[in-house]
Amino acid sequence: MDANKIKSADILDILFDGRNKEYGAYDLRKTYNKRIRYSIIGMITLCALLFVGSIIANNAPKEKKAEVVVDMELAKVDEAKKPEPPPPPPPPKQEPPKVEMAKFTPPKIVKDEEVKPEEEIKEVEKLEDTKIGTINQEGAKDEGIVAPPPEKGTGVVEAPKVEEDYDKVFTVVQIPASFPGGASAWIKYLERNLNRDVPNDNGAPPGKYTVIVSFIVSKTGAISDVVAENDPGYGTKAEAIRAIQKGPAWTPAVQNGRNVIYRHKQSITFQVSED
Repeated sequence: MDANKIKSADILDILFDGRNKEYGAYDLRKTYNKRIRYSIIGMITLCALLFVGSIIANNAPKEKKAEVVVDMELAKVDEAKKPEPPPPPPPPKQEPPKVEMAKFTPPKIVKDEEVKPEEEIKEVEKLEDTKIGTINQEGAKDEGIVAPPPEKGTGVVEAPKVEEDYDKVFTVVQIPASFPGGASAWIKYLERNLNRDVPNDNGAPPGKYTVIVSFIVSKTGAISDVVAENDPGYGTKAEAIRAIQKGPAWTPAVQNGRNVIYRHKQSITFQVSED
């Protein structure tokens, strides 16, 4: 480089004098300040946009959100044993028939006036049909037939068993009907199939709206007769019935080892909040 140009030359020109400036290093160092300046301006612009966007999002009107709360109710099993009826009283004790008996009096020589009537020796002719014993007793003549001994009862008479009607609709059973997979699978099914926005779409104010639904689970697990016992409004009753009618078959209830018809009761709560 000429000595006259050194005073006015840039440090990069002096550094790269006589070298290949097209290689790339020269251009990178030459434009370094410009690129730094553009990067700082771009970062400031991006931060400003994010800041303004957050302010706009916080000031925007909030929409109402609806949630579905499923209240699981388990049927209460009446495990308390019913008091058994008292056994009937034992039959009256039958005493064997009395047989005429004459007291045996050993012979003893005494005066006639000292003989007591009960100690008087009976004549042999009068004792043919009479048993000899230790007392005098009136009764039937002894005909040589021994009366059977009275039967001894146990004193316990079993009450007749009442056959249960297994074709009726049960509300209390030993094993209630259940959704396939258990309670957790039932909750997941309702969360996926219930339209939780129904009360919000129908203008329901914030709050909870509980629908009590009952339905029949047959001996094969089929669902039928789905009815709502109340109606909180805003379309919640129809939506709860629709979701249950759409569901699969259940595991039937069991009573005494048999599948029975069971009416299950379920409460479903729609919750509308401001957040």
